Amino acid sequence: MQIITPTLLVDKEKVLANIEKMVNKANKNGIRLRPHFKTHQSVEIGSWFRKFNIEAITVSSVRMAQCFAKAGWKDITIAFPVNILEINEINKLAKDITLNILVDSLEVVNFLHENLETKVNVWIKIDVGYHRAGISWDDFDEILELTEEIKKSRNLSYIGILTHAGQSYKAVSKDEILAIHNDSVEKMEKVKDILIKKDFNVEISVGDTPTASVVEEFPGVDEIRPGNFVFYDLKQLQSGSCTEEDIAIRLACPVVAKYESRSEILVIGGAVHLSRDFIIDKEGNTIFGYVSRQLEKGWGVKIQDTYVSSLSQEHGTIKASREFFNEVDIGDIVLIIPPHACMTTFSMRRLKLTTGEDIHVKCV
Repeated sequence: MQIITPTLLVDKEKVLANIEKMVNKANKNGIRLRPHFKTHQSVEIGSWFRKFNIEAITVSSVRMAQCFAKAGWKDITIAFPVNILEINEINKLAKDITLNILVDSLEVVNFLHENLETKVNVWIKIDVGYHRAGISWDDFDEILELTEEIKKSRNLSYIGILTHAGQSYKAVSKDEILAIHNDSVEKMEKVKDILIKKDFNVEISVGDTPTASVVEEFPGVDEIRPGNFVFYDLKQLQSGSCTEEDIAIRLACPVVAKYESRSEILVIGGAVHLSRDFIIDKEGNTIFGYVSRQLEKGWGVKIQDTYVSSLSQEHGTIKASREFFNEVDIGDIVLIIPPHACMTTFSMRRLKLTTGEDIHVKCV
């Protein structure tokens, strides 16, 4: 495999193993796995899920829903509050697939009641602590009012309540992840209890990779929607959501210069490739990626005392151990483990399997 510019490598076997593990966990718990496709955004990688009998998926935008609907997916949740300016596109989608949307305001519900042409399924978005979107879990009056209005509409079919505990991505241990999950589900169940007392049937949907990866049992939950687990990354590794062995991607970067006096290596591979996401290690270093060796088949483990210490637009600086510095030559390829798989995949828009085949990220 010849690589001359930054290239995002994907180990298909690792991806399939990650999918199988999550599918088995969902089946064991008798819950629905509706994987989020925003991490890979690839029609081809999406097709790999079909081997595991996955038929329902999650996306983060109308545009992404259109892409995967065109690829044959017939049951899609857009896991972000409705953008009413896209009502024409929503109406077109709803005529072709089972479309599930999110609402968190009476204004949007009323708009949909007046403008939807085809029935869609509706979740109420609940905020359990992430504070990005949704009605606060303890605002029971607003949630109840919204539910009642949805039930009145001819084209809105109420399913239940949905949340994304995005605060789990900042967790630094499995125990913290478990605590976030338990707190989130407890809050969702309190909302469900209020709604059940008013004779509403309510499902609970939760979605984030850290909790889906760490939690083994999901009492009270009907659906999980993890996405990052398909690739994993350094943020997930640091939180305990995965092992290094689970991480299925590496950014292959050419070495263009070496600076012996400061033991640094310059590569083509900057913010436009990796994004500017980072982690902080135990010593307080800002890590834009760890480095591993390219092997004949796959890649090695991360190299100790060696990491991407800074990024410019197109280039990255690797602070290297003396051993690794001496081992690497100008013109070599080094592999970088990204901090955030979703952003790196979005930035690259083209993937290459470790076996050499190209995959285009067609939904970005």
